Amino acid sequence: MTEQHAARNGTLPLRVAVVGLGYWGPNLVRNLHEVEGSEVSHVCDLRVDALEGIGRRYPAVSLTTRFGDVLDDSTVDAVVIATPVSTHYKLADAALEAGKHVLVEKPLAASSQEARALIERARERGLILMPGHTFLYSPPVIMIRELIEAGELGEIFFVSMSRVNLGLHQPDVSVIWDLGPHDFSILRYWLGEMPTHVSALSRDCIRPGTPDVAFINLEFGSGTVAHVELSWLAPSKLRRTTIVGSRKMVVYDDMSAEPVRVFDSGVTFDDPQTFGEYRLSYRTGDIVSPRIQSSEPLFLELSDFCSAISNASRPRSYDELGLDVVRVIEAAERSLVASGSKVPVEEAPSESLRASGGSAHPRRSLSHVMQKRASQTLARARRPDGQR
Repeated sequence: MTEQHAARNGTLPLRVAVVGLGYWGPNLVRNLHEVEGSEVSHVCDLRVDALEGIGRRYPAVSLTTRFGDVLDDSTVDAVVIATPVSTHYKLADAALEAGKHVLVEKPLAASSQEARALIERARERGLILMPGHTFLYSPPVIMIRELIEAGELGEIFFVSMSRVNLGLHQPDVSVIWDLGPHDFSILRYWLGEMPTHVSALSRDCIRPGTPDVAFINLEFGSGTVAHVELSWLAPSKLRRTTIVGSRKMVVYDDMSAEPVRVFDSGVTFDDPQTFGEYRLSYRTGDIVSPRIQSSEPLFLELSDFCSAISNASRPRSYDELGLDVVRVIEAAERSLVASGSKVPVEEAPSESLRASGGSAHPRRSLSHVMQKRASQTLARARRPDGQR
């Protein structure tokens, strides 16, 4: 808990600033206004027109184009950052240095080195650092984790995931950095383990140097394998996952009115003593669509963030999970550089990655140009109005 919030003895709401009013920022502001015990104190963006739109809806919120205004206000307890990935590290590091708790929209940072540095900074100062992996708060995702933990599915044989749509092409990252964190965080949450090896195939169909379709295979120490399909270039939006276990199977379709369906189906193999005894027994049982509570995941995520600050507890989407997601992305990029070969998920990036600031290849991840742009953005945000 920050010193300024502790000094108020919990009698006043947690004051949270939102930085970034792109696609996701207005949703963050809306949901934070609904979280009990918190209030949106500031909204920061370089675009005056975006601020004016928020101001008309929330007139009591302080609006600023200067990130420095947020950092310098001692009454601000926490900062939620929803800006391009290339700016995550610099903005989050500055907020932690100023003594603010931080939630950073996925992914946590543009490299595992940056993610580790943020984690160390937060722990040195006793602050909450939370990556914004919203799907960990989705009621269907939570229900499937409960099924897995209860042993309802048996041994998890494999998981197949498709996350595709037409757009939105991001200006500074590949489809792996943009969409991959959703599925990688879900797998980490469900299986409770990191993949040991990753192989990946991608293509940059529209903009040279920026992959917009990727097929990623993951192998886990438990024996589970997973396939993740990601694309900005598909005729329709699809959010579908199949989990096949030794006892039951599950189809999770985030676009369906029945998002979770449990299939009591499977195959039994009787080990033959002779070739003539070879046989398989197929079982097709009931299909159950369990009732799932209707709750907005983003609201649950922000509630968890505020609760973690107030109670000095670990949120469900915690800092090391965010680091693990970045490590998987980096492994996928190393596989791309190695023409799709299977590569291990390393504890630390290779020397070549360190030399390039965490990027596996200048064409397939965050380039030096984008990192420089992030520095310029932060510098502009700190200048007084009129000097932008």
